[in-house]
Amino acid sequence: MYRFRREGVSVMTVLDTRHKKKNGLYPIKIEVIFRRKQKYFPTGIDVSEKEWSAIWTIHRKSEKASYVEKVYSRIRNEANRLIDRGEFSLLRLEAHLGNVKKTVNDAIKSKMDSARKNGKINTFYRYRTTLRALERFSGLSISFDSVTVQWLSRCEDFWIMEGKSTTTINIYMRVLKCVFNEIINDGYMMKDDYPFAPGKYRIPASRTRDMALTRDEILSIRNWKGDEECEYWRDLWLFSYMCNGINFRDMLFLRRSCIVNGEITFVRSKTSSSNKFPKIIKAPLLQEMSDIIERHGNGISGPSDGMLFRFAKGTETPQEIINIVRNAISSCNAAMKVIAEDIGIRHVSTYSARHSYATILMKSGVNISFISQSLGHSSIHMTEVYLGCYDKEERICNARKLLDI
Repeated sequence: MYRFRREGVSVMTVLDTRHKKKNGLYPIKIEVIFRRKQKYFPTGIDVSEKEWSAIWTIHRKSEKASYVEKVYSRIRNEANRLIDRGEFSLLRLEAHLGNVKKTVNDAIKSKMDSARKNGKINTFYRYRTTLRALERFSGLSISFDSVTVQWLSRCEDFWIMEGKSTTTINIYMRVLKCVFNEIINDGYMMKDDYPFAPGKYRIPASRTRDMALTRDEILSIRNWKGDEECEYWRDLWLFSYMCNGINFRDMLFLRRSCIVNGEITFVRSKTSSSNKFPKIIKAPLLQEMSDIIERHGNGISGPSDGMLFRFAKGTETPQEIINIVRNAISSCNAAMKVIAEDIGIRHVSTYSARHSYATILMKSGVNISFISQSLGHSSIHMTEVYLGCYDKEERICNARKLLDI
């Protein structure tokens, strides 16, 4: 077995027993480890476990052993040259060996696939929109090495010329920064090359929009009468508002089993996969919410695994989930626009429900920690996650303030 180690870089030959070929053999690979990250380079040679053991003990090298040695030597020598220049990274090693194919475009597409697979609708579209914006500026194959401070400044100017707001540019750049952070963490790039480091490119600050409605505005929405379809989406918007500002992705896929002891309990899909102990959110089931379920959903009574609303069956693929939620949000926003214009109030969207929930409770004197817990924003110990800091009576008391009933 060939092995090399220098300045935190390890290069060695390994038998990849994880991938057994149909002929019963295993591939020999060159493993490179840097900053606890591994990268495997194929040699094109397959052997049995017995042959692997013998290949290093026989006095005369076999043809296979000689070839593996050449591949290993090439990778080791290239690693040595990069170390000598103080420029070693897995990404550079791949590039110098002619094996790198990953671009910024590919990295973002990988993020999109992951978001789609996990049913993260907003994340998926945020990455897709960013990718399209980047490709308008710099094409379909953007290398990581090309993204410098100057490149980012030119990109920002390009988007400004397109008429993009600082908030939109902030979102695009944060997506790009997230991709670079992953590359850095994976050991594919030196920190010195990181264009978002302090003292380098600075992402423009976003402008916070006041999306919260007043209690009087929400009461006007609740009392509005008009087109039946608009009233339907209005009711779903109100349900989202009263249910701790739950987003549509989580709301449309609620099951009857989510109703526990007179409360709706759920875990935000946005954070369920990123937290080891996902936070359980509890929202008292107000009578108005029950009425909406009975009027527009499948009813509260029935099989526990049944869906509360009629949008899904619970067996949808990730892409089908994205389509369902996207269409529902679009329809709801269109209906709420009609209602807002008729009432004479500011623009209303599905996100306004969540923002209004938090703001109205805050202005009503509700403890900030309760609001944070209800929204699922705070990072709380597992015991607190499962038991909660506030009892049911306090949750009901605070929830009643949403409509001042």
